[in-house]
Order: sequence, then structure tokens, then C-alpha cells
Amino acid sequence: MTRSGNSCAPWLPGELRVMVVDDEPDVRLGLRLLAESVQAEVREAESGEQAVEICESWMPHLVLSDITMDGMSGVELLSVLGRKLPEVRVVLITGFGTIELAVEAMRRGAVHFITKPFDNEEVLQTVLRYGQEAVIREKARGLESSSADGTPRIIGEDPKMQAVLDLVRTVAPTPMSVLIQGESGSGKELVARSIHAQSEKHEAPFLAVNSAALPDTLLESELFGHQKGAFTGADRTRAGIFARAEDGTVFLDEIALMSPAFQGKLLRVLQERTVVPLGTTTSVPVDFRLVAATSRDLTGRIDAGEFREDLFYRLRVVTIDVPPLRERPDDIVPLATHFLSKYSDQVAAHVDRPPYLSPAAISELRGHAWKGNVRELENCVQRALVLARGEEILPAHLGLGNDDGAWAAPAVEALTYEAGKQEALQSFQRSYIERALVNTGGNVTRAAEKCGLTRAALQRIMRSLDLDRNKYVSPGEAAR
Repeated sequence: MTRSGNSCAPWLPGELRVMVVDDEPDVRLGLRLLAESVQAEVREAESGEQAVEICESWMPHLVLSDITMDGMSGVELLSVLGRKLPEVRVVLITGFGTIELAVEAMRRGAVHFITKPFDNEEVLQTVLRYGQEAVIREKARGLESSSADGTPRIIGEDPKMQAVLDLVRTVAPTPMSVLIQGESGSGKELVARSIHAQSEKHEAPFLAVNSAALPDTLLESELFGHQKGAFTGADRTRAGIFARAEDGTVFLDEIALMSPAFQGKLLRVLQERTVVPLGTTTSVPVDFRLVAATSRDLTGRIDAGEFREDLFYRLRVVTIDVPPLRERPDDIVPLATHFLSKYSDQVAAHVDRPPYLSPAAISELRGHAWKGNVRELENCVQRALVLARGEEILPAHLGLGNDDGAWAAPAVEALTYEAGKQEALQSFQRSYIERALVNTGGNVTRAAEKCGLTRAALQRIMRSLDLDRNKYVSPGEAAR
């Protein structure tokens, strides 16, 4: 078993649960190793009866079961699980002599069948396809329950993001001001909302303002409030956000873009804990926690005289640096799966099941630079859901291309959809495999590992594309 699976599994280790059912120990072992190679948690059963017992307490996403077994057959197991656990997906494995029986089983609810002797790559693709669909559906249900209590859900499995979440949990219960730094689209407001949700003030308001979106006068009115008649259009007295927060959290985004004059007013509020609404000279006490964010280099702006150093130190009692998506690669596919769950209802009326990410699409997602961070990934998944309109999201649906422009989707008017899809896929395969061979000096085994493929699978693709490894062999490899 040379395939690690780490580069193609669209779930976290142990997140997918797979049951293997067969009365032959060697077959069970082979299927188990294949499923584990793509990071699934696997349990075995030697009979249909044992499988039902385990499934009722463990609830797998996917069952791989032989049809012909002593006692309960695979078809009977399918019927029992269909009644008791309808969410479980069942794939039946059959010899050539029982293919008609397998086809009938699919009419009864099996999602797929595999013939013996089975091809390892076919088993892997089946686990990836139906496992991903099951995990997406489960996550969609989890999103519904987590959104009910208002707690933000942050996808952060990469070690760098785990460090951020640890710091959020540490600082949230305190009243300290927090400065969140990170590129645009990296999720700064989500971190701010998570701080509020985990604080003692979580039942109080969370009020957000984009400092860069308003000129000073409107920003002062928004934050400090105003009296009726204070300026043209002020037809009534209105309390500002600092007063309305009422022991809650105020989130000021892009604080680096505040004018120096307004920075001084904000500093005074933080020091004195009072505001003077526009049109009056009366101070109003305020009580709020401030969480500020910026995508700019504040220390550089201080050196340039564009940001007050005293305000900077007042804001950054605790600093949280949110890493860009390109520096947290372990979060890319979990985030993409999250967005598939979130937006799958957009295509529900047009397809039998939500599209799933093909291994080629997963590789494309992992290889992209993500200059727009999480926001770009979210838009990318939404676009792919609309364009795929079927069971498989291919690289062409993502609309990313490669940084070097090696491939692009063909013009709509030039080809039929199916022909265009195949051309785009072949173009992606060629450029992707060529880059892998170049990066490994023509070493097919290492290239296969980097691609998340078996050596045999990579060689089949190379033959279909007429790629000769010798074209990419480096002097070092040639000398071996």
C-alpha cells in the first residue's frame, strides 16, 4: 500500500466512518487498508448480523459489504439498514456471477456496487465520492444546530489556526481589548465574533463598524451618537454604538484607516470611558469591550506618522494574528467542504445529490495561492456548485486555473458541455502531472506520492496522456 491518501481526503482524519463487511478476513483487511489510506476510521464485521449490531451503536457513514455471506446476505443487510439507519450509505461488492443481483440491490437503495476482484483505485474513488457526500450532509446538519445558538463556527484544523483558537479561548473571558491582524478575507470578524460569543458578555450586543467605510463626521455620529439638529439630516436624537453596546463588544474593522484626528477622539473615549454626542457638550458614560482589526501594518503607519503610537498600545493589550489561507494548507479542504455544506441547497432543486469534490479539484484547491483568502475560497465553491450541476466538481468548475496559466476552460460555444469537460480535465491532468514530474526529477514513485495517487494509477494517467518520464529526469535521478 503505497498511497498515503493525505493529499486527496476531503475530510479530517477519523471524520469519515467506514464499515467493512465480509466473511473473508483477507478481503476485509484489504478494504480496511484502502479506506484507512484516505484517513477514514474503519471497523470490520464478519457477518451481516454483526454489522447491524455495530452500526446501531457506531453509526458509520459508509458500509462496504460483500453480497454473498453465510447467514444474512449483503442484500438483506441493505434492507435492514435501510429501515433502521437510512442515513447510512451502502456499497455492495459482488462476483461477476451476481451482477444482476447487485443491480437489483441498487434499485433497493445501494449507492454503488463493485465487482470482484476489485480494483484498488475504484474502491478508493468510491470511498472518496460517497464518503464525501455523507460527511457534507452530516456537516450541513451540524451547521443548522450550531447556528441556532449563535456561536460562530471557525474551521481551523491547521496548527497555525489552532494556536489562534487557543488564544481566543484564553482571552475571551477577560475584559481586555484585542487587536486582530490579518489579510483581507482571512476571517478577522469571525474571530472577533468568536471572542464575544465565548465571553461573559455573550448575551450583550456585538456591534461592528468598518472604520474605512465612513468619513470622520459620519463615523463620529455612528460611534458617539448625535442630538437632533446636530447636522443636516439629523432629524432625531440617536445613541451611538459605544452607548448602545451596553456592556457588550464593539468591533472596529480596518482601524488603521481612521484619520489621525479621529484617532485622538477614540483614544479619549478609551481612556475616560465617556462619549460626547455630536450637537451636545454633555458626557455620556459608556461600558464596552473593544475588539479592533486591521489588514495594514500598524507599526509601519506609526513610523510614517499616520497612526498614533499611544492608541496602538491602548488597542493591542492582546494581539491575535490570523494567518492567511496559503499559510494554513490543512484548512483548505475542510473549509471547502464546509462551504459545500453551507451552499448545497442552492443546487438541491437541480440535481439528485450535491456535487462532490473530485480528487483533481482537491489537488487544484490545495495548489492555489488564495490571495483573497477564505473569502475567495467561499466564492470559488459557490461558483463551482452552480457550474457543476452534477455529481462531480472538476478543476474547470473552480475557475482558478494555474498561476502559470497552463490550462483554462474551453469556450462554451466551441464544444458541448461533456466534450468541454473532458478537454478541461485532460488539460488539467497534463499540466498537473507534468509539474509533479518536473518537481521530482521524473521520479514516478515520488510524483505519485505528491499527487496522492498509487504508482500504478499515475502510470495509467501518464500512458493516457503519452507522457514519458525520461523527459523530466534530472541529472541526479539519471545517475541513480
